[in-house]
Formats: sequence, C-alpha cells, structure tokens
Amino acid sequence: MVRHTPTPEQLETARDMMVEKQLKARGIKDPRVLDVMARLPRERFMPQHVWAEAYADRAVPIGQGQTISQPLIVALMTEALELKGKEKVLEVGTGSGYQAAILAHLADRVFTIERVRELGRQAERLFAEMRLDNILVRIADGSHGWREEVPFDAIIVTAGAPVDVDHYLEQLPYGGRLVVPVGSTPNAQTLLRFTRERNRTVKEDYGPCRFVPLVGHYGWNNK
Repeated sequence: MVRHTPTPEQLETARDMMVEKQLKARGIKDPRVLDVMARLPRERFMPQHVWAEAYADRAVPIGQGQTISQPLIVALMTEALELKGKEKVLEVGTGSGYQAAILAHLADRVFTIERVRELGRQAERLFAEMRLDNILVRIADGSHGWREEVPFDAIIVTAGAPVDVDHYLEQLPYGGRLVVPVGSTPNAQTLLRFTRERNRTVKEDYGPCRFVPLVGHYGWNNK
C-alpha cells in the first residue's frame, strides 16, 4: 500500500487535534508544555514515510529498534519536570530528538545522551537546522548519567530502567526532579517522579507505561 505524505495543512490540523484531544482532554494543564507541543512539528523527528502517523495516539517506530513516544507520555513526563525556564536538564535517550527539542524551549540548557550513534548524530543535525543551540548531544552509555556536568536541576529518562535509580538521584541537587519509567522486568514499567530533598527522596506514581528497555551499565543488558 502506498502511503501519501500529508500536506502541511493536514499536519497542522492533526497537531491541533493532538493537543486538544490527547493532551488537554486527558489532564495536561501546563500552558508552556501545551504551547510548545502545539508549535513543534513532530513529523520533523520521524522518517517521512510515517508522517501520516506523526500525531497518532501511540508510540511510532523510527528505526534502529527505537520509537518516538506517545504524545501524551511526552507531555506527562515534561509536565512532571515542572520547568520554569532557567533549568539545566539531562535527558537519557535522545532517540528521535523530539523530547529534547521540547525541553530546549522550556529550559535554559539541555544535555542529551544517546547510545546509538546514527540516531544521536541525526538528532544533532536536526537541532542545528532548527537553531536549537541550547542542546548538547553526547554519544555514550546514558545509564551512567553525565557526571562531568552535574548537578542537573532535572533528569528525564526515556527508556525503561531497573528499579535502582540512585546513580541518577546523586546527580541532582536538593529540590531536583527525576522522571523515569522503572520496572522489575524490562517489558513493563511504572512512570515515577523522584524529588530529592535534604533528608529523604519523595516518590510519586504517574501510572503504568511501556518503554524500550534501558541498555547500558545500569540497564537491563547487565541484569
């Protein structure tokens, strides 16, 4: 079956519908998150042959065994970070680059790590084309975090991690937030937000989710 590339008008309409039906209707309230997702062309972060699925209510494969996450999950995780505009943010798992591009509009600086060189370099080129010059890409094992650049005000992990996330929490200052899908198996997770406080860590449950497994030293391939 031949897939037809949507027109710019069709894509814009689909983006508006995504915001109204998938995000606002399901409880996303942060106006800054809604605004950037209403403006950012999600299709730019996907192969052209799947542009018709750019605003589908699900994850979409982008190659290299990776996916671009469901719009609702992107919005939910971004909203949970509670960004105000001056933060230094770490993203683990650049993937398509869509999440990092959203963060770039909401924070001061974004550090993003991707283990698959082809994806990381492709995202880096796209960031340059879009003049998102506050994003720094690193090709490395993201399960370690980015210790040379600590502390981060917020950390977002876009792959399913094992339950031990202390090595990420150590890279946050007091008051810092970590949003990460964790699970006892690599195939299903719970989306959690951890807030590091001086004498404790507060954990909040955002519900079940499913991400590709985190790979690396602290990932599932070493379990």
